[in-house]
Amino acid sequence: MNYGFYKVACCSPVLRVCDCEFNVEKMIDSARMASSNGACLIVFPELSITSYTAGDLFLQTTLQKQAVQGLEYLAKKTANCNSVIIAGLPVALDGALYNCGAVLFKGKVLAIVPKTFIPNYSEFYEKRYFSPANKNLSKEIYLSEKNPSVPFGTDILIQSENDPLFTLGVELCEDLWVPCPPSVNACLNGASIIANLSGSNEIIGKAEYRKNLVKMHSAHNICAYLYANAGHDESSQDLVYSGHSLICENGSLLSESELFKNQIIYADIDVERIAQERNRTTTFKQNSDFIKENNSASYRKIFINLKAANYKFGNLTRFVDPHPFVPSDKNDRSERCKSVVRLQAEGLSKRLRHINCKNVVIGLSGGLDSTLALLVTCMAFDLCGFDRKGITCITMPCFGTTDRTYNNACILARECGAELKEIQIADSVTQHMKDIGHDIDVHNVTYENCQARERTQVLMDYANKTGGIVIGTGDLSELALGWCTYNGDHMSMYGVNSSVPKTLVRYLVQWFADEAGSKQQKLFAVLIDILDTPVSPELLPPTNGTISQKTEDLVGPYELHDFYLYYLLRFGFSPAKILYLSDCAALPYDHQFKLKWLRTFYKRFFSQQFKRSCMPDGAKVGTVNLSPRGDWRMPSDACVNIWLKEIDDLK
Repeated sequence: MNYGFYKVACCSPVLRVCDCEFNVEKMIDSARMASSNGACLIVFPELSITSYTAGDLFLQTTLQKQAVQGLEYLAKKTANCNSVIIAGLPVALDGALYNCGAVLFKGKVLAIVPKTFIPNYSEFYEKRYFSPANKNLSKEIYLSEKNPSVPFGTDILIQSENDPLFTLGVELCEDLWVPCPPSVNACLNGASIIANLSGSNEIIGKAEYRKNLVKMHSAHNICAYLYANAGHDESSQDLVYSGHSLICENGSLLSESELFKNQIIYADIDVERIAQERNRTTTFKQNSDFIKENNSASYRKIFINLKAANYKFGNLTRFVDPHPFVPSDKNDRSERCKSVVRLQAEGLSKRLRHINCKNVVIGLSGGLDSTLALLVTCMAFDLCGFDRKGITCITMPCFGTTDRTYNNACILARECGAELKEIQIADSVTQHMKDIGHDIDVHNVTYENCQARERTQVLMDYANKTGGIVIGTGDLSELALGWCTYNGDHMSMYGVNSSVPKTLVRYLVQWFADEAGSKQQKLFAVLIDILDTPVSPELLPPTNGTISQKTEDLVGPYELHDFYLYYLLRFGFSPAKILYLSDCAALPYDHQFKLKWLRTFYKRFFSQQFKRSCMPDGAKVGTVNLSPRGDWRMPSDACVNIWLKEIDDLK
């Protein structure tokens, strides 16, 4: 399978100014190399056959004829390549000369696309030789007896008949730099990939600007964008060129060349991801319809039989982040954590101000989630200018509580300046079990949930007593798996962690620890010990004083579930593709282990929707959320069978 991936390449080969024969030979070498490395789309720079810096020599018929002959020779010599190849050359038509990109495939010249916007400012003076494309252009062009009728124009898209998600549009250099690039219309008419043949010179600061421009344009149009730039063998009579090529996808930089180096860069673009993002962003289709209604121009499609590569484990060059919710770079991660906790605190502070509430209640267990909830609540109180004594932390020891978590909860509350209250619930839970006729020695779900619901009742009632609200501690991962007791820890009056995945919770607590540092040594020490404590609901009796119930032994590793959750919700990928991506990511588990927990993930995700349908309010902080009032509306009785069947077939 190709899972929507296509390997693409940008080439800036060795070049001689105006030596078409030499240039084409180097392009053939590059094309064959890129094709042999699996690239199904290969883009060369602007005017790559002649060189971009030919100047007035563009007006020489000898150079024009040599360019066309070179193009046809390039097509012939790359006929065995399973690649779409795009080369640049000057083309004469109807008494004018056009700066063009020629699309080649399997030995044929499929189409020629002229440049729309011709720069004639600062160091550029292209209008001296080239005319801009306009709607009155001929639709076809005669190149030679070999190619007497080639589609010509800016209204051409190349589409794979095997996979319509692979739809290619072409523009040239300046076309990108104008307020309304031609690629905008191409994308709104179905192009998922844009190839740009460029001759952009290098000056101080331009490389960074260029990179940001390409990244943001790919984001704006939700597309893959290949920018193949003229190399350093261009004439340096007045300008210097660097061969700065870029491959971006929906705002992300996938590959970038080194400056001043002849090279080929590759990337695996994901056209399925692009399609899913466009489907999700419904205003993209609205914009497309608007453009079509107000613009009579339509696009011609040329269909090709493009064979996609078979992507197997290990041959995806694209980086797949094993922890998509957590930036891998330490500085980026610190900034992310700072932003997330501020969003959490701002959400809570608005609610507190709105209801004029200066008292809150938190069930503090000594675990990660309740620790984060308390730290965020402290920040919210500080933002509101409230006294932290209005935060009541209630620790409720019962059958599974260990000394370690109990002591950590007590220390944490004191170090945060909150009120600490201890309420033993063992007697209440025991009485409740007697009332409902449950044997206290049977440690099943009833035994566990009696404790969770008793704790929630205590919190709710104490909040009523003090005129406060209960702050929820459950996180996004627990909501996804339903790893919470319905109307127990599932319920609160505001859930500050509701859109924070478990893999990120740990780093947020670490951020608070780093902020405490040497200034608050006791707070730092307790946070570090909490980070070292196994994740557990502590509902079963301890073994020799230590935690006997470890969550990840029961439901699987959270780093796997968060990975699955991200690609399920963010892009709607199939189980097969999610499993493939997990195999490509640096996750420390074997294939069968991941397959096992993938099945568990889907079963729990579908069966536990009823808990998410009535989850409390809580601010969204990231791109993935499960609130039924925001990002995720799913019937609680949806059937999981087709997803499980796909997973079972993967075995």
